[in-house]
Amino acid sequence: MVSSQAIEILQASFPPDRVALPASEAYSERNGSYASKLESDILPHAIFLPETTAEVSQFVKIIHPLVQEGDFQFAIRGAGCQPLPRCANIQNGITLDLSRLVGTTLDETQGIVRIPAGERWGSVYKTVQEKGLAVTGARSGNNGIGGLALSGGLSFFGTREGFISDNVVNYEVVLASGEVVNANRQENPDLFVALRGGGNNLGIVTRFDLRTFKQGNFWGGALFYFPASFGGQIDALVTELNKLDPSEETHIMISLFYAEQFSKAMGLDGAMGLNQAYYTQEVEKPAVLEPFTDIQPQIDALNSMRMTNLVDAAEEQAKQAMTGVRCAYMNTAVKADGPTLHAATEIFRPALEKVKSIDGMVSSFTMQPYPVSLLKRTEPAGGNVLGLDPADGPLVSILILLYWNNQTDDEVVLSTARGVIEAIDKDAAAKGTLVPYKYLNYAFDFQDPIGSYGQENKKKLQDASRKYDPDGLFQKGVPGGFKLFP
Repeated sequence: MVSSQAIEILQASFPPDRVALPASEAYSERNGSYASKLESDILPHAIFLPETTAEVSQFVKIIHPLVQEGDFQFAIRGAGCQPLPRCANIQNGITLDLSRLVGTTLDETQGIVRIPAGERWGSVYKTVQEKGLAVTGARSGNNGIGGLALSGGLSFFGTREGFISDNVVNYEVVLASGEVVNANRQENPDLFVALRGGGNNLGIVTRFDLRTFKQGNFWGGALFYFPASFGGQIDALVTELNKLDPSEETHIMISLFYAEQFSKAMGLDGAMGLNQAYYTQEVEKPAVLEPFTDIQPQIDALNSMRMTNLVDAAEEQAKQAMTGVRCAYMNTAVKADGPTLHAATEIFRPALEKVKSIDGMVSSFTMQPYPVSLLKRTEPAGGNVLGLDPADGPLVSILILLYWNNQTDDEVVLSTARGVIEAIDKDAAAKGTLVPYKYLNYAFDFQDPIGSYGQENKKKLQDASRKYDPDGLFQKGVPGGFKLFP
């Protein structure tokens, strides 16, 4: 078998602890540590654990001819937070696990933080916060770097600072040849732009350099409420999104939320509302957030609104996240239109009734705004391939997020959620408010986020692939994720 041949070569070329086989403790720990069991169900023949960029380069040089000559394939894993099956793992191949590439460094002179691909955002935040700085990254400190920095991504500061990927000023990339290059506005600028949305299609990014900015404490947190006035929250969101100022200092997520265990403990049978709202200046109880924070009736014991900082806010969201269970994300995007968002919630409600009795069910209909101020940051930052025009905004991303316990429930959960997304798309299309864009990091296997960027941007990605990966290593050899060619 070609994979057996690859394992033998890797074992002969690297220290013993770099290649983890199925019987080993390292294999069990790494393969069991994905955020979703949909990924952990997949069993590679081996997991390769490099500790340096040079070792990643050597790995690529070894496996490239094997991909060309035979049926060998591999996967690329950063933190393993994206729940799409096979996006970061592979059955009967080799998974390249970048978790040992760590050691964040801050260059205050240049205003840049250099983040190896195996880091988590919480560690990055501690490094920059010590110097009174911040960076656009995940809202959960436990999340990894690559999935967000290669696909767009929202942060606490996105409304003011732009997408996470638009704040990357340089990518260190191992190309299909094994060559290590930098991609930025001066070096390989076409690759630089393509990586801002291109996912795992163009190379293995081993380090991400992001711009930093001054940031102190800010106001924010989460609160739970009873959803009788959920429609009012939608109206407030749409109103806020259409403000130019002071909305640049706000970050808001609104969820219609159901959790089996939580609901039983509270004696409830239906969904609740969950608002996560932030104002990124040191202003206590800012008036602009009142429509989202003063809603009643709410559960006072579960209200965490307070003056906070980047490290603490990210730790709070990390504690709220679930890992090691079955998980799926599906998403779409629409214009910030009240009737469209109201209709979407009414599509979700009856679908929830179909699945809420499933063991361990947690389901969320989450709306995340893409204000015009966010979309305007792309061009000055050098561009990306997401295909989002400020003239089309403001927009709202709709995420269906699902957790459950048993594999036997996969089909009903996934088909129900897919039906919700497809029905929302159909309704929004009829209203003229559907946006083609699908966020890659939240997409599922029936969706086409690369195609949603538009024909021109897809061509940019394909051209970059032909230039930097002429043999198609990352198209043929890395089947997981969303590919550039049919």
